Amino acid sequence: MHVLKTVTKSSMMKKLALLLLAIFVFFYAARAQQNVNSKNDTIRTALMRRMVNHTLSKADSAMLILHLTKIHKIDTVRSVINGKGLDEKNMRMDSIELKLASCDFENEVNAMILYDLGTMSGSSTGISVQRHKRIKIFNEKGVGAANIRLDYTNQFGAEQIDEIAGRTINLINGKVEYTELDPKLVYHEDKDKYHQAIIFSMPNVKAGSIIEISYAWQRTAPRALPGWDFQSDLPTSYSQFAMQLYPDARFSLLDRTTFHMAKDSTIFGGAGHVWAMSNVPSLKNEPFIRAPDDGVQSLKFLLSSVTSPLGGTVDLAGSWATVGRWVVEDKEWDKAFNQNINDKEGLVKQAKKFPDVDAKVSFLFNQVKTLMKWNGEKNWTSKDGIKKAWQDKSGNWAEINMVLCRLLNQAGVKAYPMLASTRDNGKMFRNFPDIQQANKLVAYVEVSPSQYYVLDASGKYNNYNEVPFDLLNSYGLYLNKDQGIYDMVFLKNDNPVKQEVRIVADIKPDGTMVGTAQVNSFSYNKTNALQLYNQLDEQKYMQGLSDNDNNLKILSLKLQNAAVDSLPLTQEISFTLSLPGTDDNYIYFNPNLFTGLHTNPFINERRFTDIDLGCNYLFSINGRYKIPGGYKIESLPKNQVIAIPGDDISFRRTVFEQDGYIIVNYVISYKKSFFFPKDIYYKVYDYFKKMNELLNEQVVFKKS
Repeated sequence: MHVLKTVTKSSMMKKLALLLLAIFVFFYAARAQQNVNSKNDTIRTALMRRMVNHTLSKADSAMLILHLTKIHKIDTVRSVINGKGLDEKNMRMDSIELKLASCDFENEVNAMILYDLGTMSGSSTGISVQRHKRIKIFNEKGVGAANIRLDYTNQFGAEQIDEIAGRTINLINGKVEYTELDPKLVYHEDKDKYHQAIIFSMPNVKAGSIIEISYAWQRTAPRALPGWDFQSDLPTSYSQFAMQLYPDARFSLLDRTTFHMAKDSTIFGGAGHVWAMSNVPSLKNEPFIRAPDDGVQSLKFLLSSVTSPLGGTVDLAGSWATVGRWVVEDKEWDKAFNQNINDKEGLVKQAKKFPDVDAKVSFLFNQVKTLMKWNGEKNWTSKDGIKKAWQDKSGNWAEINMVLCRLLNQAGVKAYPMLASTRDNGKMFRNFPDIQQANKLVAYVEVSPSQYYVLDASGKYNNYNEVPFDLLNSYGLYLNKDQGIYDMVFLKNDNPVKQEVRIVADIKPDGTMVGTAQVNSFSYNKTNALQLYNQLDEQKYMQGLSDNDNNLKILSLKLQNAAVDSLPLTQEISFTLSLPGTDDNYIYFNPNLFTGLHTNPFINERRFTDIDLGCNYLFSINGRYKIPGGYKIESLPKNQVIAIPGDDISFRRTVFEQDGYIIVNYVISYKKSFFFPKDIYYKVYDYFKKMNELLNEQVVFKKS
């Protein structure tokens, strides 16, 4: 989430919070006064008694139940952590954990979470989560896990974290010793106006230590429910989250778990629910993931509606249509965007002269993209309005694209704002209407049910006729206030994005190659190349083109069609290459040049997150290499085709000799851009391993 968009969103959330508060006070207050405290305690007690995990061994279950017995409510946690009420059995259990030398389900980790337990309960005044976590430090490299940071925000209503308790447990000369967290070492940090953190480092931590913390997190807005991450950067032996549900409330659940659940059941006759996972591996840095959070084993909750005992239901955002209407009817949001702009450049008048929608969209998009500069603010709302942004010719994401919407509509093209999410922000889900999933506003033009434009004029390298790469494979919510239509559109690009490499070269008897290459980059490949070229100096850019191969020297580089949207970026390259491994009798060379395809991105046999390539691709690599004088072909790669079932990903290699030349053609095709690892990863893993071997197979010449 980004800070600047809270200017308007915070006002929306405050209004919603007040509405919710009134609703809950009306028909929960009396019942809450009598039942909340006892019910919360009952839930905690039941959790510790009913926490039966069939995936754990009996010894592990006994250990965990013992710890749960010590923490049935926050006061008890604080007493235990501060060293009070410890008995011989508890200390013996601590001694057993202190002797753990490694994680039994993930190798070579420096620390692990023994358990992470959370209990959420609600009342008419807000939401509370009580959390207790225990971490084992295995070696000196794991000591950093003792630096604790608890982030919170007041963006959705006042939040606070209190009742913090902690201790470090060590085994000294066979005796268990406890060091309490000194409250004076707990610091508050104001990151900005809306985001705060509590920071502290656990005392006396060393290799072999156990650290244990507990705290209470509270939020006054009843609708803004916290989620739960079962997974983190450390492996977790056991993670459990329990929640108390309101009998007359309805919740939306975004279940982003693919691992087996150790616990997933209702409790207290449907008044609550408990989820648990055991042996959860740590998060991995996996290639082709949209955003790190998209791969986390997690649950997210949303209060969608409340039913009154007197009859009737209040819709609090049970659908995206409700969310969309809520956004456009907000007075601050509408005031900022429903403004006239002075078109002194006469752009609308010029656009009206074009004969069709495509030409009008192209013209106005490129004009706004050229005239306005993105000010670096990532926001889907506006503080000062689009009139000022247009005057200054500078604005945030939303302001630039709302200016474009305004101009398009004045030129007779129906354009609407669309809320979307960038790749680093994660996905928007059709079945989970949470406005916090969005972080960007773009312009949306529907030409027909099968053709639309998604326009982001804040991006210097974006094109009008393709969905920005940063938004692909997620939903966008377009806001048609005129007709009251607020619908979700899945943003994709089914057209294959092409990259062509053509090489003509002579191989000399001394083991050198001299030649020219032409690299044609289409669509997003063009965008990426231009952006990289402008960010780097030419020398560093050429090093990237050569894949940092010191044997490959680029003598000259010329770019063509950089400013022509309808044509690919053409890079004309002249080069020399010293062929490694050459001796008095043999010359070796690899035709895989200027492709960036030298390494296999899928090196792990297991994958936990979805594979998101963004779009479909088509690589074509063609080479014509003159055989060196005095040499003959010793070994030539065989023609071969490999593919995963269904030909969603395929590789074809054709190599042959013709009139004294080696002719090489590689074609790599990605017909799908998204794969679920649970169903297909082992096939993807095998395919890329084989393709990498084939791409790097060498041609061998022998002196005749």
